Amino acid sequence: MKIYSVKTESKIKIPELLWRVQAGFPSPADDYIERHIDLNEQLIQNPSSTFLVRVEGESMTGAGIYPGDVLVVDKSKTPNNNDVIIAVLEGEFTVKRFSKSSTGTYLIPANPSFKPVKLDENSDFTIWGVVTTVLHNPNPTSQNW
Repeated sequence: MKIYSVKTESKIKIPELLWRVQAGFPSPADDYIERHIDLNEQLIQNPSSTFLVRVEGESMTGAGIYPGDVLVVDKSKTPNNNDVIIAVLEGEFTVKRFSKSSTGTYLIPANPSFKPVKLDENSDFTIWGVVTTVLHNPNPTSQNW
């Protein structure tokens, strides 16, 4: 898993269009620009504690998280039950759903090929951050984004 810090001094603004995209015939859009969207404002609440993490592995495909995707992770957030988190388990980074109930605390994968991990007082476990956004790579063979 690769971790990238967020550079808040680089502001990228992308035009937001007035209309929604249909999966049909294309139409010219330049005449419909409403405003610009600043991705830092949209995706990052706490710049000093936000990191980008590139996904490796397939344990979360059922949650729409695939290899090559980029996760926006906020280390300042406390996870709620069922949040997707980045954890350090036995010295290794992992992305899983956080689950706490009367039966215990678990890291839950979103792929039936992987088993949940029950945590106990002997587990070498740390919550590293909460995933706030998934940037899905539409071309997973390319990691040039």
